Amino acid sequence: MPADARSPRKLRNNRATLTHKTGYALRHPGRVIPYLRRAGRDAWLRLIHPDHVGYYRAVMASDTRRNPEAAVGSQTHDRWLALGQMQFDYLIGHGLRPDHRMLDIGCGNLRGGWRFISHLDAGNYYGIDISPDILVAAKKTLVERRLQDKMPHLTITGDLTLDFLPSNHFDVVHAHSVFSHSPLEVIDQCLAHVGRVLTDTGFFDFTFDRTEGTEHQVLREDFYYRTATLLALARKHGLHARFMEDWEKRPHGQSKIRVSRSALPGA
Repeated sequence: MPADARSPRKLRNNRATLTHKTGYALRHPGRVIPYLRRAGRDAWLRLIHPDHVGYYRAVMASDTRRNPEAAVGSQTHDRWLALGQMQFDYLIGHGLRPDHRMLDIGCGNLRGGWRFISHLDAGNYYGIDISPDILVAAKKTLVERRLQDKMPHLTITGDLTLDFLPSNHFDVVHAHSVFSHSPLEVIDQCLAHVGRVLTDTGFFDFTFDRTEGTEHQVLREDFYYRTATLLALARKHGLHARFMEDWEKRPHGQSKIRVSRSALPGA
């Protein structure tokens, strides 16, 4: 998603309306057929997978078969590298150290993960994903980057209760382009449990597709939320939460929120 997706005009768009869809089709006629194919696939997958995790796991299986890098939102290899570098540079700038323990929610095929694995001490990276197909691709990335000695943990999960992980363990929890594909009940589940696995000085960064208009979703794949909605949801679960203004300067269409158990310096 281009950075201009955060322009004031586009932040008020409701991409679910017929008016928006018609205008988009007129401006981008070459994308109509691919959209209709996607809509047909999604209608079928929603029918056989009424729960969101099952549905999105099937979406990822379909996308990964075609191209694992595109499945995580990167249409070219250069873009895959650039987005991973962006994630890495941001957390390094916010103090990520080799001795930190990191949980990467929705780690995908290690677009950013391989850089984190390389930076962190052996055994300190935990990547989880709902898709077994993308985790197979993640292991291929691990081999290609020759990072086996770093012994990362790559685990499939069926929800975001994080119940199989230890308490007070992670210094950094990270979810890039996860909540942008999640209904509010999935986000609520994660925020209800992430505080347990964070250390007292740790933080959880997540990106989301921001709207300043009506909250909406497109094809059950792309969800748009107001900042205030997600801040309030985090605070409901006793977490400190703030909108990360410095992320807005990055060439990425999504916005970022940070939550923590304790008030952090600079909040």
